[in-house]
Amino acid sequence: MTEALPKSDRLHGKVAIVTGAGCVGTGWGNGRAVAVLFALAGAKVFAVDRDMGPMEETLTRIREEGGDVTPYVCDVTDSAAVEAMVAACKDTYGGVDILVNNVGGSAPGGAVALSEEKFDAQIALNLKSVFLTCKHVLPHMEAQGSGSIINTASTSGIRFTGSAQVAYASSKAGVIQLGRVTAVEYAPKGIRVNTVVPGQLHTPMVEVRLAGQRTGGDVDKLLDSRLARIPLGFMGDGRDTAYAALYLASDESRFVTGTEIVVDGGMSVRCN
Repeated sequence: MTEALPKSDRLHGKVAIVTGAGCVGTGWGNGRAVAVLFALAGAKVFAVDRDMGPMEETLTRIREEGGDVTPYVCDVTDSAAVEAMVAACKDTYGGVDILVNNVGGSAPGGAVALSEEKFDAQIALNLKSVFLTCKHVLPHMEAQGSGSIINTASTSGIRFTGSAQVAYASSKAGVIQLGRVTAVEYAPKGIRVNTVVPGQLHTPMVEVRLAGQRTGGDVDKLLDSRLARIPLGFMGDGRDTAYAALYLASDESRFVTGTEIVVDGGMSVRCN
């Protein structure tokens, strides 16, 4: 991972919780890119993942650039654990200005093929985790009269994207609507809630997980099939998600709430 991200002062002095700040491999996953870019923009980053290992590269990258980051291990599907995590962030940095919900993962299978257990696990990982972090962060943001929450969904939540993954698609659609409803409720309290909707990006998860699920481990075949759907003719990566999240976290988006930024190279608006 040699590509540099730019430094700025767009989040100077802000405290940001970034869940899913690790990555399954080397490169720019969504969470890693968000954590690094936010730190380079001046935020104090409270980096959260369920294991420390996937966060090591994220932490190294931030520290090499002189950023301020504190790692925290947490299962964000556990309410008590999330409550403790938010309290730890407040103890460390004195508050929470930004929450980025980036935990998630897909499981293949339609309504018949997918087991009930896997369906429940997908809803917990992709949707309940967002509910729980919002539940425990929002009171702190309300007390200070400001805050920005950015949720990460997926184009699978708004379109059929080529694979029967009914639980993942349903949960990501739920993330979008959870953001809209919460945005309206908390707008009068100075809190904005928005969603980034990434498309078929080339993140480390493609090689580590998705190729095995969908093309028998043939990474090139999977990449070719994904690329063919994208009008811009190239695949973005986690940095593209991060740039959208940075805008939504910054004061530049002060009049933006209850909406989505789709980051997919035009894929979701073409007919085929």
